[in-house]
Amino acid sequence: MDAVMTRAMRDATRLADAGFPALMIENYGDSPFFAAGVPPVTVAALTRVVARVRDETGLTVGVNVLRNDAISALGIAAATGAGWIRVNVLSGLMYTDQGPIVGQAAEVARLRKDWCPEVGILADVFVKHATPPPGSEISVAGADTWERAGADALVVSGTSTGSAPDLDRARDLRMAVPDAPILVGSGATAANLAELAKVANGAIVGSSLKVGGRAEGEVDLGSAREFVAAAREVGWLEP
Repeated sequence: MDAVMTRAMRDATRLADAGFPALMIENYGDSPFFAAGVPPVTVAALTRVVARVRDETGLTVGVNVLRNDAISALGIAAATGAGWIRVNVLSGLMYTDQGPIVGQAAEVARLRKDWCPEVGILADVFVKHATPPPGSEISVAGADTWERAGADALVVSGTSTGSAPDLDRARDLRMAVPDAPILVGSGATAANLAELAKVANGAIVGSSLKVGGRAEGEVDLGSAREFVAAAREVGWLEP
């Protein structure tokens, strides 16, 4: 746990120094992931890291409990003052490498109201490393997630970690939910932000900030600063 904390603080400090306005913490090192509920030790470990990163950086922090434990994420957010949670499957069903995952929007909405009504929900639509049921359309899934499942923002990603979203599919989502904040959930780079900004309001970025462009690598301060500069150019961050 000491090694986990040291690594988390090193990456968080570099991202803060680069000018990122917010951070998100997830248990990315826990693969293969549990499909839904994670063990208590994972909840405890994430709570410890989220609280320390938030306190020491002073930035807003979010949490994503992989693979799809939105209820534990809400509990961590309630205990730590995190600003939001990310939910890979909030509504509907997706076929994943952990098996079929079914959204728990009803439970999540009611628990948020009871535990932490100020916490936002970022919900993936056709999340990466997954396949939607035959006949599904991102426009319909996005509208359901935005209008019926209680999401505060939608996340669109590519097929896997580090891969950019299909822009045609992202445009379909934007047309279906013109009022929804849309975030790019994978594959954002300093080089492609101008294109992504045509359909998205922001990005959750990891791989392109890391040494060698690998998600599991350490944050490279130069790459992080380059990304922040690009985000300012497209209007996602103030100059």
